[in-house]
Order: sequence, then C-alpha cells, then structure tokens
Amino acid sequence: MDIGLQVQTIPSVNITSLKEAPIHISSKIQPHGILLVLAEPDLKILQISNNTLDVFGISPENMVQKRLEDLVDPYQLERIKSGLSEQNLDFINPTKIWIRKKGDDYSVFDAIFHRNSEGFLILELEPAISQENIPFLSFYHLARASINRLESTKNLREFCQIIVQEVQKVTDFDRVMLYKFDDDGHGSVIAEEKIAELEPYLGLHYPESDIPKPARKLFIENSIRLIPNANFEPVEIFPVNNPVTDRPVDLTKSSLRSAANCHVEYLHNMGVGASLTISLIKDQKLWGLIACHHQTPKYVSYELRKACEFLGRVIFSEISAREETEDYDYRMNLTYIQTLLVEYMSQEDNFIDGLVKNQPNLLDLTSAKGAAVCFGGNYTLIGETPKEEDLNFLVEWLKNNVDDEVFYTDSLPSLYPDAISFKNVASGLLAIPISQRNYVLWFRPEVIQTVNWGGDPNKAFEVNQSQGNLRLCPRKSFELWKETVRLTSLPWRFVEIKAALELRKAIVNIVLRQADELAQLAQDLERSNAELKKFAYVASHDLQEPLNQVANYVQLLEMRYEAQLDEDAKEFINYAVEGVSLMQTLIDDVLAYSKVDTQAIAFQATEVDTALERALSNLRKRISETGTTITHDSLPTVMADGTQLMQLFLNLVGNAIKFRSNEPPQIHIGAERLEDEWLFSVRDNGIGIDPQFSDRIFIIFQRLHTRDEYPGTGMGLAICKKIIECHRGRIWVESQLNQGATFYFTIPAGGRERERRNGRNTQNNLFS
Repeated sequence: MDIGLQVQTIPSVNITSLKEAPIHISSKIQPHGILLVLAEPDLKILQISNNTLDVFGISPENMVQKRLEDLVDPYQLERIKSGLSEQNLDFINPTKIWIRKKGDDYSVFDAIFHRNSEGFLILELEPAISQENIPFLSFYHLARASINRLESTKNLREFCQIIVQEVQKVTDFDRVMLYKFDDDGHGSVIAEEKIAELEPYLGLHYPESDIPKPARKLFIENSIRLIPNANFEPVEIFPVNNPVTDRPVDLTKSSLRSAANCHVEYLHNMGVGASLTISLIKDQKLWGLIACHHQTPKYVSYELRKACEFLGRVIFSEISAREETEDYDYRMNLTYIQTLLVEYMSQEDNFIDGLVKNQPNLLDLTSAKGAAVCFGGNYTLIGETPKEEDLNFLVEWLKNNVDDEVFYTDSLPSLYPDAISFKNVASGLLAIPISQRNYVLWFRPEVIQTVNWGGDPNKAFEVNQSQGNLRLCPRKSFELWKETVRLTSLPWRFVEIKAALELRKAIVNIVLRQADELAQLAQDLERSNAELKKFAYVASHDLQEPLNQVANYVQLLEMRYEAQLDEDAKEFINYAVEGVSLMQTLIDDVLAYSKVDTQAIAFQATEVDTALERALSNLRKRISETGTTITHDSLPTVMADGTQLMQLFLNLVGNAIKFRSNEPPQIHIGAERLEDEWLFSVRDNGIGIDPQFSDRIFIIFQRLHTRDEYPGTGMGLAICKKIIECHRGRIWVESQLNQGATFYFTIPAGGRERERRNGRNTQNNLFS
C-alpha cells in the first residue's frame, strides 16, 4: 500500500535531489509513436521502442541491429540521407515516410529527426493525420491574422489575452493559459481563454515545485511538448541501455519522451486529459509558457504543433518588444538622473554631497523611500532609513555574506532577521559595495499584499514512500488559497538594478580619482610637515642660546650692582628672568609637540597600567602635597607607544591636580571595551569647564585662565590631542563649571602600521 507523507515527517529525505532528478535520461516513451536510436553513417538501429510488433508486425528484438534501409524503400532513404547531410535538421522535419506493414499495406508517418548530446541520431515516427505537410503560406496567414489583432491594442495584458485566444482558436483546446515565471521560480497565469464550465485560473500563482528546475531546463531545450493522452501506458525502449554507452539514452529533445510520473499525476489531479506546452524564451531564459489543457485525450499533429510554436515565437517577440517599450521611458529617465548624479559628484569636493544635496538625488535613481551612503565609517542618510546603529550591523552582515557587485531583495527580513525591527522602512534593500566597508544602500518599506495561489503553496507536494522507494507526489487540491504577504516591499525592477550598477562604476571612478588627488596631497603635506618639524626643531634650538644669554646677563647685572639697585629695579629684573623662563618652557613644549608623531617607529603591545604608573611616579611630589587620591579600573594592554601614553596620562592627571577645587583632588581612570576600540576616561572633582570651551581647550596655546591663577603654556591638552590622533583615536571632555571634568579618549583595539597612523597610504584607507 502506498503511504502519502508530508515532507516534514521524513527529515532524512533530500527533497532537492527528488525535485531535481534527471528526467531527460529515459528508457520509456509515450505510446502514440515509435522511437529509434540510430548510429550514423550506416543508420543501424541500436535501440527501438517496444511497440513495433503492433505497428510494423515485427518484434523489437528482430529490428535491433537492422538498418533503416530495411524499413523504407531506396528512394525515401536517399531523400532522408540528403536531409541528414544538412547542418540544420529542421529543414527535413517532418518528412513523410511510408513503411510497409504486410503485403501492400503501408502506414504513413511524420518522421522527426534530431541528434542528442551523445551524438546519436534519434528518429521519432508519429502517425500522419494528413498526407501532405502544411505549406509555408498557412504558417504566414496564421501569424498574420494574429498580428493584425495585436497591432490594434496598446495594453500588454490585452496583448497577452489575444495570444491565448489565437492559440485556442488554432488548437481547439479547452483551456489555453499564458504562464509567466517570476525571479524566484514560481509563476502566475497572466492570460487565459477557456470553455465556460471550467473554473478560472487567471491571476493565480503556482509554486516553483509545480515546474521544477529540470522541467524548466527541458522546456528551453525542447520548446514544444505534447502529451496527447495523460492516461497513457509508457512504452519501454529495447534494449533499456544503449549498447554503445551502456546507459539509458538522452531524450532531451525528444517529442515522444515519456512524462515524469509526478507530472502525469499532476495532470490527473487537475482533470487534464491532454496537454500542449509552448516555451517562451527570452535572452536564453524561460520567460513563460503557453499551456494548453484538454479534458479528454487530444492528438495534435507535428505540423500543427510547429505552427503553434511558430505563432508563439512570432507573437512573443512582440511581447518582448512591448515590455521593452513600456520600460523605455522609465529607463531613459533613470539614465538622465544617473548622468546628473555623476555630474553633481564631479563638481563637489565630497562625492556624497553630489548624491544627496541636489534634485534629483539618490532616491530618484531607484524610486526608493530612503537611502544611506556608508563611507569611511560615517553615514549620510536621506529619506526614511533605519537608525545608524541598525545600519552598522546591516553593513557588517553585508560584508560577511555578500560578494557580488549588487545585492537586492524585496524581503530583507527573510534573509536578515534583525531587519524585522525596521521593516516599516526597509523590508526591501538594494545595495552596491563601493569597497569592502563602503556601501550605497536603498530602502523600500513593507507593503502588505494578498496573493492568490492555485492551492496551498506550503503543501505543494508530498513525499510518497512505497516499497523502499521515495518519490514526489503533486498536491491534489488547486482551490483558491489566499496568502497575506508581509515583510515584503515592492520588487526592484531590472532597470533600477542596472542603474545602481552603473552608478557604482561612476562612484568607484570618482573615488579612485579623489584617492589619487589625496595621495598627492598627502605627499605634499608630508613634505611640508617634515620641513616644518625641521624648522621648529632648529628654530627652538637657535632660540635657546640668546635666551640663555639674556638670563645670564640679567642675573649678572643683579649680582654686580645689587647695592645700587632699588626695589623697582630688582622687581624689573625678576620680571625679565621669569619671562625668559616662560619662553624656555614654551620652546620645550613646542619641541615636545613637534616630536609627538616621530618618537615611535612602530606601536607595540603596551600595558596601560605601566604607562600610568610612570606618569604617577613623575607626579609623586604634587600628589603628596595636594593630598590627591587616584584610583583606576583594571587597565588593558593596547597597541600603542608607551612613552606617548605616559605623556598623555602625565598631562591629564597633572591638569586634574592643577585645576582642583577646595576639596582634595579625587581622580579616577576608567577603561571600557567597545566594539573595536577601548574607551578610557580621566574623571576629577575639580573646578570644571564651561561646556562652550570644550573644543577650544585642545587648541595650541589656548588658555582659559591667566598664568597668575594657574601656571602653564596652554600646550598640554594640544599635545594630548595630537598623541591620540596619532593613535587613530578621539579625545573630548564632558564637564560643567564647579562640577568636575571627565576627559575621554579612545584607542583602537587592533594595532595600526606606522604609515596608517601617520595618515599615509591614502588610497588603501579609502578602500579598506
């Protein structure tokens, strides 16, 4: 007994292997014709269908190893050989041949020849309904009448309806449908002509498993397929295996090839007694099918089938032209927008401004509701988009999962579950990578829609387990099944995807050009900086000597003429000495500032604890004098320059002690690991800073207090800022007056080469 099971109940079954089983390799045919496998050039019969006894009165065993000349007279054989010498066998298909049965009893057949992938000649014989072939003019008038009707309509849907009406008129099938495939393999009926008593299939969708990949591949190879009796008993080929290859023969292009059991059951379940299918192929892909169904068996001659195929091809060329015409205006508009965007980008210093600041902008290129440009770790947003935090994770997902030049989906949550949280703005995503970490993203919101299916798509087939064999069985119900589709946007059109790809090329070219310009600028800046550093170093040393002379002679003047000097003179001399001392301190700080990015050759693994302890050791006296309490978190090891890190803590902790309030200073150094960097903080309970000056304090020589109130040159925080920038981090302060201050700085968790720390290798930075 056969047991029908839902797929889910047999977890070990490989459904893909069942759905994609090779159906073109067969040892059976339909019984309405005879198939012969011939070896050239002598046309010896290698295999033959097992029904020759009924048709020819000769058993298949007695026909194998004979030649075709044993079946047909010399005149016909000569005509056949002449046709076989042509490169294209379509010129002889079909050929009328007469085969003697008994005595003077002859049968007339339509002979159809083709060569299979293995190089064997396949001859298929079908009983000829008429003694003559349909002349070319009949084909022409058939197509001409249809095209005359088509020329009078502009609407593509009406156009498709005319096609099915014309095919139904020619074939007299009970139902003729135009079936179009979607990108994911499922299809829908977009036009239908039928007799009144049949329920309509127009507008219904059918799952991909109804016409699986192997069947679709065969429809491309063999563009017209007839099953005249869905209740046929298949006929075996004798012998089953080809004696040359020792395996079943490839019948990909065969008209008589037996249908797969699953497909035959499918026809039975739909109440179909006969079917004719015409393939509609566009750009070497299966665009759709003209599917003809009849409730009872119905044979269609080869000539009429070819006429229908001819009609389908001619009319489908018109469909393709209409589709392209409907897209033309939109495509031209996108091309115009793309040209403007490229022009805008070329005119701006930052290409991103060219994409978002003008009209039309980035959104108009793909009819999106939102867009984001992720470049250099920063986001530029336009329209309705996810939050930057969500975009960070999305870009990381794209980087790890997408390698193509373009990625698009109208159901992002089905691929990336986190997208459910922002489905209202980004159920659809179109993304182009500019480099490994830089992207342009377009978003479309969720559009809830109802899809009508011909039967429940979730129960499109069953697995049948019988006598240890597994096979797919089609569903039995084709009743209307409504599905509410969520987490899906409007689909991206091909012209929009193509426009995005063209924009990607333009952006890459502009970024490369800007990278070259930046690289040249970086070289100029590096040369200029080197000269400035040299000048600062030389000038500072040259300034030290005259300053020392001024200090020495002023102090000598005081020593020699102390008795003659009054109090004012002594005070003036003290002012001069203090000024010289301040000038020397300033020079030392300028030297320290100019050396910040040249002290270390390469970063090393540095224990932050050690750098802090060295800084506190230098501040030991001031800590003791002021009663300062210093605490810190557990501090990590980072890739850094130990001396610069010590200098950083020396300045920050020293400032916290200097700018103390009436209370003894309490200072805490914190450390927290973020995603790809360490965040450090130095918090104090001092006098605080007015927030309006939070940026100014990091500028060279900028002070908020007089030297009488607090000594110093105003260089300490500028040096801190330069140290952190050399480590590719950030530094800032959060404070209020009289409420203490917290200085924050970050250091990347991974190390950086010295060149990248110093801002070199610009092109690699842009495309990393």
